[in-house]
Amino acid sequence: MKGHCLCGSITVELEDINTFEACHCSMCRRWGSGPLMAIHSNSEVTFTGQESMTVYQSSAWAERAFCNKCGTNLYYHQLGAEGYVLSLGLFQDHPNFDFASQIFVDQKPSYYEFANDTENLTQQQLFDKFADKGIRPQD
Repeated sequence: MKGHCLCGSITVELEDINTFEACHCSMCRRWGSGPLMAIHSNSEVTFTGQESMTVYQSSAWAERAFCNKCGTNLYYHQLGAEGYVLSLGLFQDHPNFDFASQIFVDQKPSYYEFANDTENLTQQQLFDKFADKGIRPQD
């Protein structure tokens, strides 16, 4: 599966993933002016054009990256974790996505609503799900 930023300076390649989620947390909404629509990759992700990538630590536990030429949001990455949460917009040539879940629904503002039938998790429910897998996310 291949994708790229708006200007094409950065490309990303990873295994095929067919599901995505929307994150309604306040940081994602501030970062992209709406919920982050993203795919999760727990395997190797290959980036080319990294000289056009700006990575910054957005919290004590995570970093985010964007193209410093066109401004496209690229990913959210929890420090010390293997996987990446990649912006769905990078993969517009991939036609078969399934809207699987929404997270931080307790932080979603009332001015928008998705009609899709998805799994909906609050912040606490999401953190409990991670705890069940032995992962302790930061709040």
